[in-house]
Amino acid sequence: MHFALYKTMSELTTAIRTVCDEKGLSYDSVIETIELALAAAYRKDYGQKNQNIKVEFDPETGKSKVMDVKTVVEDLPEDYDEEKAREADEDDEDVRRFNPKTEIQLSDAKLIKKDAKLEDEIITDLEVPSEYGRMAAQTAKQVIIQKLREAEREMVFSEFKDKENEVVSGVVQRREGRNVLVDLGKAVGRILPEDQIPGEKYLPGEKIKVHVREVRSGSKGAEIILSRTSEEILKKVFYLEIPEIANGLLEIKGVAREAGSRSKVAIWTDQDNVDPIGSCVGQRGSRIQTIISELGGERVDMVEWDEDQVKFIANALSPAKILSVELDEEEKTALVKVAADQLSLAIGKRGQNVRLAARLTGWKIDIMEEGDGTSVNIKADDNEEEKEEKEEEVKNEKEEKKEEVKEKSEKEEDKKEEDKK
Repeated sequence: MHFALYKTMSELTTAIRTVCDEKGLSYDSVIETIELALAAAYRKDYGQKNQNIKVEFDPETGKSKVMDVKTVVEDLPEDYDEEKAREADEDDEDVRRFNPKTEIQLSDAKLIKKDAKLEDEIITDLEVPSEYGRMAAQTAKQVIIQKLREAEREMVFSEFKDKENEVVSGVVQRREGRNVLVDLGKAVGRILPEDQIPGEKYLPGEKIKVHVREVRSGSKGAEIILSRTSEEILKKVFYLEIPEIANGLLEIKGVAREAGSRSKVAIWTDQDNVDPIGSCVGQRGSRIQTIISELGGERVDMVEWDEDQVKFIANALSPAKILSVELDEEEKTALVKVAADQLSLAIGKRGQNVRLAARLTGWKIDIMEEGDGTSVNIKADDNEEEKEEKEEEVKNEKEEKKEEVKEKSEKEEDKKEEDKK
């Protein structure tokens, strides 16, 4: 900001206020920034080693008052050695240190101001050279711009730090390598590869909802890490699309999500005349279709939450039909029995259905075919290899049982033939 560009100081004041309005900064903070910049400029060209330069700037007149400001401290002993004090252990709080740049001893202060006392400030006015105005303005220009940028970054950081773990709307800006940049209004956020939904396309100009996963301070300002895979996005979409959830008639009790593929949402209401699942589905599936579209085609299962854990686990394994559920409270394990034609449905593709049900309910779930004796235990933290191994175990157990039955049948046939002979 070049002060000489303004014909009158009132124009400068107007310019500063305009900057404040545009950047959302306080007028006083900008004036303070200018004063710091002017102090730095004076210190560089006119200041002396032990001066603590402070400047008071009046934008209405354009005049600067330059001062050397020192705080009054108690007198040092006559044998005080400043160099030894500097070399003393920094952790020794009993060692007296004196900073001649910012401090003045009481006895010296009283020579300037007779009634000076400890902690007072002794202010000495310094001469302001005639050429200081233009020179200071030019020197301060870049410093002021930098300070304003820092202030703006700090405001953006504070604003989005408050929104951490919330869901906000943004507009896809562009791709930068494997990352997706999203315009959030006052800042640009970044969706890292691991926070992107597999197969989802992010087209420039497209409006999307994102979860503010983390906000950290970087060298270039606020670094905002966004996510499209968060369960919070699913909750937010339900909240926006289903009025009964927004007004508290329905409540989301839990969410288990594998972003881009499938999710389960536990819904509850204490109203006997309200169907929680039907309310979420909407007339002819209109509400759930809107939610699925917002999530890029992700399949969403709605589960009725129940205080009875047996019922809740059975509901969570839908669309499979469950015959019985036995709970082991100590091990937090549920043994679920299903009919033969429901086993694969209960487990789901690569164990997804039972895995999501386990996450949603918080129980480890064993799926067992009724009368068969085969079972599979898939936990929420199993990896893909473990899931496939367990499914393969179930398949192998069934094959072995079939072979045993076949072998037994053949032996019985052989025995009958021998008896006939």
